[in-house]
Amino acid sequence: MIKNLLLKRKKGEGDEQGGTFLAHLEELRSRLVKCAVVTVAAALPCFIYWKKIFDVILVYPLCKTDPKPHLIFTAPAEAVMLSLQIAAACGIVIASPVIFYQIWRFVSPGLYKHEKRVVIPVVVATTLSFFCGLAFSYALIPLLIKVLTSFGAGVLEPYFKAKEYIGFLIKLSLACGLIFEMPVISYVLTKMGLLTPGFLVGKIRHAIVLCFIVAAIITPPDIFSQAVMAVPLITLYGLSIFVSYLTVEKKR
Repeated sequence: MIKNLLLKRKKGEGDEQGGTFLAHLEELRSRLVKCAVVTVAAALPCFIYWKKIFDVILVYPLCKTDPKPHLIFTAPAEAVMLSLQIAAACGIVIASPVIFYQIWRFVSPGLYKHEKRVVIPVVVATTLSFFCGLAFSYALIPLLIKVLTSFGAGVLEPYFKAKEYIGFLIKLSLACGLIFEMPVISYVLTKMGLLTPGFLVGKIRHAIVLCFIVAAIITPPDIFSQAVMAVPLITLYGLSIFVSYLTVEKKR
């Protein structure tokens, strides 16, 4: 994909600026700065109201568990670091539409004119997919916590370190948000001629193995969590094949 984009830039196809490699690096730096500024601006109010975010949103998955786990912190500065962690994660979520827009705008100079028309719809689809992934994680996390804590029910009282719990929550939520981008990425790459449904079907066995590996990385080290996470991953891969097929048929 990168090779084809560079060839397009080199030939001047779809590259309005016709810039050099250094110009592209400068553009990348500019867009990264914009993403950072927007993220920090979004994170500031989240830092001010981090306790309300913690009580209303982040503790919600624990409300579905019986008995409800207790959250504690065991170091003097842990609450401060926790507030920064919450503010940074919320800032990324709030700024995600701008971040996705900057990413696709950076890629767009390497596209043909007819491909550039899909940038705004793709940004909208990317943002919606990301938030769908976040919503899915909030449906999944209470189930995981309930099952995992049930193993010690009647013998052990569930006390979670707040930093570890929030870290687990943020990692799984952001991972789900990014994973749900698979169909959108499949559409864009197929639209650019860099991906075909036949290629995706041919790699399906490798994809299934990779789905279980990714599930093992982003979930707790138990078979149940990994299996539960691998199922939507495989489903999204199948949806990506379908999206790629529809895109090819539309081209024809």
